[in-house]
Amino acid sequence: MPDLPTEPIESLQNIKGIDFPADVRFRQILVTGPPGAGKSTLITRLGGWSEEGYLDLARNHWWRSEILSVRPREIHLGMPLEGLDDAVTVFDAEFYDRDPAPAIDFDRIQLPPRKRFFFNVDWYRRYVFEFLIPSADLVFERRAERARHSTHVVDRQLSREICIVQHAAFVRLAEHLHRKGFQVYLRDLIENPPRRFADPPGPP
Repeated sequence: MPDLPTEPIESLQNIKGIDFPADVRFRQILVTGPPGAGKSTLITRLGGWSEEGYLDLARNHWWRSEILSVRPREIHLGMPLEGLDDAVTVFDAEFYDRDPAPAIDFDRIQLPPRKRFFFNVDWYRRYVFEFLIPSADLVFERRAERARHSTHVVDRQLSREICIVQHAAFVRLAEHLHRKGFQVYLRDLIENPPRRFADPPGPP
């Protein structure tokens, strides 16, 4: 991931043939990324929950959502965008039909309370977000191939430019969650080891 300020993770473990950070527990993993990233393939190889989930990051208490009770799982993230009242995903027309693509309104992303007492839940350590973000060119090639078979509705509207802005949105979101103290790591391909942001995370 040459365009990101990331570094290798030195200590790894192998779970079902895939490298993960050594300090990650199997039931913490939430996989997200743009359409065509390989999220479903990763979850299938892990033997995780087969149904995709949707998480609106602008909704208060999203960290208590029932969809997060079953992990590992693939999740689609609803992002609050500047100029739009409701959060949308990167495959919603409200996102990719606007030129330029609307910026993420980070101030509207809700954050869980910090752990203050022993018996409080530490929401920042309960989940680990894997951002699977291949290059936009590779995603475009994958989606163009599967669009020929009409297997995914999200591929009906497809261009290299759409893939580029979707890629950029997930990069910015990953950086934001990292800086706010969530456990975040990234990889570009399932076969490649994960990486982490080079700068330290925000306060847990």
